[in-house]
Amino acid sequence: MSAFAARWPKLVALLLGAVSATGFAPLHLWPLTLLAIAGWMTLVASSPRGWRAFGMGWAFGVGHFVIGLNWIATAFTYQAAMPAWLGWIAVVLLSLYLAIYPALAAWGAWIMKPKAGAHFAAPSYLLAFAGLWALTEWLRSWIFTGFAWNPLGVIAVPHIAVPARWIGTYGMSGVVCLLAAVLILAWFHRRVAAVTLFGSLLALWGAAYLSQMGGGVDAAVRSKGPQRIPITVVQPNVGQQDKWEGSKADANFAKLARLTTPKDDTPRLILWPEAAVPDYLEAGYPAPYYDRSPAAARARLIKLMNPDDLMLLGALKLELDKTGDVVGARNAVMTVHADGTLGPRYDKAHLVPYGEYLPMRPILSAIGLSRLAPGDIDFWPGPGPHTLDLGAFGRAGLQICYEIIFSGQVVDRQHRPDFIFNPSNDAWFGSWGPPQHLAQARLRAIEEGLPVVRATPTGISAVIDADGRVLESLPMHRAGRIDTTLPAAHAPTLFARYGNILPVGFALLLLALAIAFRRRGR
Repeated sequence: MSAFAARWPKLVALLLGAVSATGFAPLHLWPLTLLAIAGWMTLVASSPRGWRAFGMGWAFGVGHFVIGLNWIATAFTYQAAMPAWLGWIAVVLLSLYLAIYPALAAWGAWIMKPKAGAHFAAPSYLLAFAGLWALTEWLRSWIFTGFAWNPLGVIAVPHIAVPARWIGTYGMSGVVCLLAAVLILAWFHRRVAAVTLFGSLLALWGAAYLSQMGGGVDAAVRSKGPQRIPITVVQPNVGQQDKWEGSKADANFAKLARLTTPKDDTPRLILWPEAAVPDYLEAGYPAPYYDRSPAAARARLIKLMNPDDLMLLGALKLELDKTGDVVGARNAVMTVHADGTLGPRYDKAHLVPYGEYLPMRPILSAIGLSRLAPGDIDFWPGPGPHTLDLGAFGRAGLQICYEIIFSGQVVDRQHRPDFIFNPSNDAWFGSWGPPQHLAQARLRAIEEGLPVVRATPTGISAVIDADGRVLESLPMHRAGRIDTTLPAAHAPTLFARYGNILPVGFALLLLALAIAFRRRGR
């Protein structure tokens, strides 16, 4: 194998990257991820030149992202008349870009090697690798609007993700690299260093776990939110191919209605998926835009509710110019009271490029590529995270669909909610996308110390407690409802207070230690 790696290092790096992605949902083969990263780190350290280290990092990243993001091929084919093979081209092109980040981490770590000694197991190299991986993942989350899907730290869910309360997702990604470093140290008989590093990581986990236990014991005392809120989460199992089919609109609504009908007169918070209904619920648009009047659309909802119920549901809002023409739309969550009045609304802020808007639309339309995004108009972004006051049902933080994947960007920290509601449409995410989406939502719960409730049309809908545990869920491609009470929030975690300052600080600490070891020739 060593001879093959010496002859074909980039191919080996590509294969190791593919293996590393098996640690993500739905496979959860995280030991293979650790072994693959350890092998890749060793391979990079053997590079004779920095540009070759960069190339092996890039090859690893391509394999890592093509496998981990394979569901995008399915999502892409739901665009207008796009052939299936084009979906895989989209996956590869995206992966070619995303691979730049692990390539930068590999190149930077290679630079940090000591000039002499056992480079494979040099502390300066291993610490720099972990710190740079964490930093480059953080960069990936916001450069060019960001694409934070599948950070390496998510493989720690649920078993060892507790330190995310302190160091967030990107800090956990650094921890995963450090665990791979433990394997390298042990393999090269650096037993003292291996035990020291593993012991330090174990101490971090233990301290975070004890802190979590303490936060859970007095959460009911320290949380100012209401307790024991009844909720009904509805999953109608309406597929993407049926969702916007006009002839099936009434049948789709009937599925939602059947699953929402109250079982008793207890007031509840009803939670429907993203874009649950095609009707416009707000008045004020020109008549031709309505298939059903707003009053009639809301009347259908009222029939499903008890007198004191409240409903949160995904719906669309139009933006018109002065002449009454549609110039934009908003992907919104609306609040509907049992008397038909509308309450506060949340507009999705972090939109999906090529899904909800077309970057450089005038240019791409001129060359015939407007089909890369559905529709002729773009969605407009909202102002960002904010908390909706739901009265007796507490305070809700809203994150629509993939907004939940952006660590440190999901909560209005000045107005902390009692829970996060994540309505989503994962119907076009294939078989790998929905469980990966759920895993990232669980990590947000741990980071923020808040329960997360997900409502999707085809799964996976779930109720997640503030420790990231899935209390109840509905499997993919099955209609159903969850009737339960909202889990309690913890007191704000360290990460909830300071956000991504902490993982960035953790990464910089690792780099500072790497520099100190390098100066000592280690």
